[in-house]
Amino acid sequence: MNKDKILFGVAGLIAGLVVGFYFANSINQQTVTTAAQMPSAQLASANSNIPPGHPDISGAGGDMTGQGAPQAEVLAAVSKAEQSPNDADAQLKAAELYYQINRFDEAITYLKKAYDLKPDDREVLVHLGNANFDGEHYEEAEKWYMAALAKKSDDPNVRTDLGLTFVFRSPPNFDRAIQEFNRSLEADPNHIQTLQNLTVAYNKKGDTAKAKATLARLESVDPGNSAIKQLRSEIDSPVTK
Repeated sequence: MNKDKILFGVAGLIAGLVVGFYFANSINQQTVTTAAQMPSAQLASANSNIPPGHPDISGAGGDMTGQGAPQAEVLAAVSKAEQSPNDADAQLKAAELYYQINRFDEAITYLKKAYDLKPDDREVLVHLGNANFDGEHYEEAEKWYMAALAKKSDDPNVRTDLGLTFVFRSPPNFDRAIQEFNRSLEADPNHIQTLQNLTVAYNKKGDTAKAKATLARLESVDPGNSAIKQLRSEIDSPVTK
């Protein structure tokens, strides 16, 4: 499934910080939108507010585009999964379609079945992290992202998503989020989504100097980024962070 994400500048969630996200793994090429280009998520619900930087997903017999799925298709996939309990791909397909209709807990159920069949499959671990994040189970998402990172520690997409679990939980832990974002940048110093999120995390923490420095770094890497203007406005806002 293609994932478009953003983080910041929308009223609600965290005083102007929001991230939109679709179900994806950490293997294929990512597509990204910035804050002013929120994807088709429900902004009022944290279910649709998730990590920037998720790449496309392939596998499980489908393309997870987040565009929803016809009821008949969902029922057929679920029926196949139930009739083929030892078929990991069937479990993943059912999870994919449940995810597309925002039934995250059901998606998690089938992802766990796939995990039982393929416990060493890193993509399944990432899917479980993403589905739990979108279902607002941030501590659980952390667990699965950590498991995925144990297999590939230098993945900036998953590392950024891990950091965001600390941004969105209540109460947020900006110090831990910043730690993970900085580790992501060790793997990829020019990772756009990480730079955007790190800017926001510093700003929400109240470290304006580091927020400005990170924003300057983002601008040097991606001067045409449409998020820059809004990020600068957030940093310069006199509103208490």
